[in-house]
Amino acid sequence: MGFKLLTAAMLAGCIALTGCNEQQSDQAVQKLKEFFNAIKPDALLLKDLTPGVTTEAQIRDQMGRPETERTFTDGSKRFEYPRGPQGLNTYMVDIDRDGKLQAITQVLTAANFGKIHLGMSEDEVRRLLGKPGQVAVYPLKPETVWGWKWREGGVTEEGYFNVHFDRNEKVYTTSRSDVIRGR
Repeated sequence: MGFKLLTAAMLAGCIALTGCNEQQSDQAVQKLKEFFNAIKPDALLLKDLTPGVTTEAQIRDQMGRPETERTFTDGSKRFEYPRGPQGLNTYMVDIDRDGKLQAITQVLTAANFGKIHLGMSEDEVRRLLGKPGQVAVYPLKPETVWGWKWREGGVTEEGYFNVHFDRNEKVYTTSRSDVIRGR
């Protein structure tokens, strides 16, 4: 099933490229590349990335454009790669100041969720967990809830970890909710 979808997407991309000028063609190829990186299985996404060896350019070529890119005062960088709007993994890719891969960390874990504490800002949470898969705003409460789907194990296998922010955009609690499946 997945191979048929991939083949159909590639065929559609090729058809879309016919009749394009060079600039349109380059833009279309880039969009196709971004699409394929977004659906690429994690095993292919991370294949042969070696700390201390792999360069920033190689990371960008293989993993695509990061959702968020942060540069620190020492010249090192962190790229954020959430795997789809409802993916179960978000990878933080750390690059040293010399442009070499330092580490790749899957951040949607119970250990990382345990680091969330009262009073943290939205930015602090985003730096730790990456882009949330869902955001709900409740103006009458008032609160905003960010949720990350993750592989928690146990009876239900998947669940949501939720961070609740008050009107000052500070964490005031966290919660867990079930993934609702279609009937």
